[in-house]
Amino acid sequence: MKNINKLIVLLFLLSTTIFAQTKWNFDNSHSEIGFSVTHMLITETDGYFKNYSGSVVAKNDDFQDTEIKFKAKTSSIFTDNEKRDKHLASPDFFDAEKFPTLTFASKSFKKVDGKNYKLVGNLTIKGVTKEITLDVKYNGTVTDPWGNTRAGFKVTGEVDRFEYGLTWNAALETGGLVVSKEVDLNIKIELIKEK
Repeated sequence: MKNINKLIVLLFLLSTTIFAQTKWNFDNSHSEIGFSVTHMLITETDGYFKNYSGSVVAKNDDFQDTEIKFKAKTSSIFTDNEKRDKHLASPDFFDAEKFPTLTFASKSFKKVDGKNYKLVGNLTIKGVTKEITLDVKYNGTVTDPWGNTRAGFKVTGEVDRFEYGLTWNAALETGGLVVSKEVDLNIKIELIKEK
């Protein structure tokens, strides 16, 4: 009898946990998966991915321990220069034909203080998976005029592209590289709570 009671309590707790989770969807028209690299040591070139999707499952209202999965089509990279975009999609960089997607899966999402969080997860590019840590600022949650609940985030961090096999480069006469190996991530996300 005690075992049956324990089983009932366990099932109740499990179902409560499942139903307490909230799914959020990306609002792609108000989000941007952006990045920048240093060019010729003197300036930055920006870009973003046009085609991406993801799932966000929050376990509570402050998003602590939220589970995040994300993928982007590497062929959708856009830097406002058609020749450069084709080069970035080529085997010199993303090799989009062979590796059509890059993915990210969170391992932890922890509040640091106030609106600041640390996001740790596995980033996979060209078949190479590395753990990265990103800084996240939670900008708040609002209800829009149509009754939707929205949440906003800004995600920043740095990735060493050489670690993922994106090693094309050229040397400058004065030393240094045409394109930095460090890629700065500048990601703006707006989520809509699933009804």
